[in-house]
Amino acid sequence: QVQLVESGGGLVQPGGSLTLSCAASGSILSIHAANWYRQAPGKQRELVAGLTSGGRTNYPDSVKGRFTISKDNPYKTVYLQMNSLKPEDTAVYYCFLEYEGHYSGTYFRYLEVWGQGIHVTVSS
Repeated sequence: QVQLVESGGGLVQPGGSLTLSCAASGSILSIHAANWYRQAPGKQRELVAGLTSGGRTNYPDSVKGRFTISKDNPYKTVYLQMNSLKPEDTAVYYCFLEYEGHYSGTYFRYLEVWGQGIHVTVSS
């Protein structure tokens, strides 16, 4: 099985930066695609960054130009660089991977896994 460990969250002042990491371990051969989502208190989970298997990225207008998603396949890690953070970016952030690997000893071309979530608080 594959486990995701997210790190890099915490408290930051408005205008500051954070880089979230999502490291995969276990039976993973490669990452196809990745997304970062966030969920603020009382709100629905929303997509904040997407990275396709072809390397294309997409962002909602609320974070475009401030957030950057990237992946490091050899290290099975996905990143979310967040700059010019605003109080409204406060949320729990989740990574989601589509990957190639094994599940219960069987090879699969496409599998999916979610991270456990990490808190980001933007406040002075």
